[in-house]
Amino acid sequence: MSIQRVADPNPHPVPAPVLNPPVKLPRKAPVVAGETPTQLVRRARKMHKVLTETYPDAHCELDFSTPLELLVATILSAQTTDVTVNKVTPTLFAKYPTAQSYAEADRDDMEAILKPTGFFRAKTNSVIKLGQALVDDYDGVVPGKLAELVKLPGTGRKTANVVLGNAFGVPGITVDTHFGRLVRRFGWTEEEDPVKVEHLIGALFPKKDWTMLSHRLIFHGRRRCHAKKPACGACPIAQWCPSFGLGPTDPDLAAKLVKVPA
Repeated sequence: MSIQRVADPNPHPVPAPVLNPPVKLPRKAPVVAGETPTQLVRRARKMHKVLTETYPDAHCELDFSTPLELLVATILSAQTTDVTVNKVTPTLFAKYPTAQSYAEADRDDMEAILKPTGFFRAKTNSVIKLGQALVDDYDGVVPGKLAELVKLPGTGRKTANVVLGNAFGVPGITVDTHFGRLVRRFGWTEEEDPVKVEHLIGALFPKKDWTMLSHRLIFHGRRRCHAKKPACGACPIAQWCPSFGLGPTDPDLAAKLVKVPA
């Protein structure tokens, strides 16, 4: 398989995309040798376009019906899978429907519910303190602004962006382990710091695309671009990826690595 790693494979150049909102791209050396900032934007957006076509059903895989439920579920998702969280939240949400109920929860009862998620004592502590903070500072209502969300117990920028993007419709980039791994493999950035990654990747795409970009990369990371053995030979964006070859390139071998959720 012939792979073109740097230049846009389109033989008919298209006009350089206009960044929206206008941003300054980093001046340091490109991750992909010889690639200009404009070429990086073009390549990144082409990859995203193909991922959009590949994963038309991309979405937040945590089950929720309110901002509070999503906030709690996202806190619980640390160091475990969304599948595991979705197994415990029906019981949790039924028993604790409001911030007040979390604030007044019996610790032993909640720990028993959260035990399958791992680190259940710390998570119980975070959720109870979250309920107390929401009651004390926000009348029991989850705030819809990043600056306020990140002040809440157990809520960092990743969690805040998940809540903003999926419960409030406010665009945000969710830099989880999948997202960070993929953007570095794609040669979109070399940064390891999640906040720097968030800002640098945000500069490559229109703000309106940020939330769905996060979902599509996370879908791709869970289904094809695995941490240890990516399915390179079954990857729809292989021709633009400088990391092609980290995993099996044979289409048949790679196809066996593709995970299709039940």
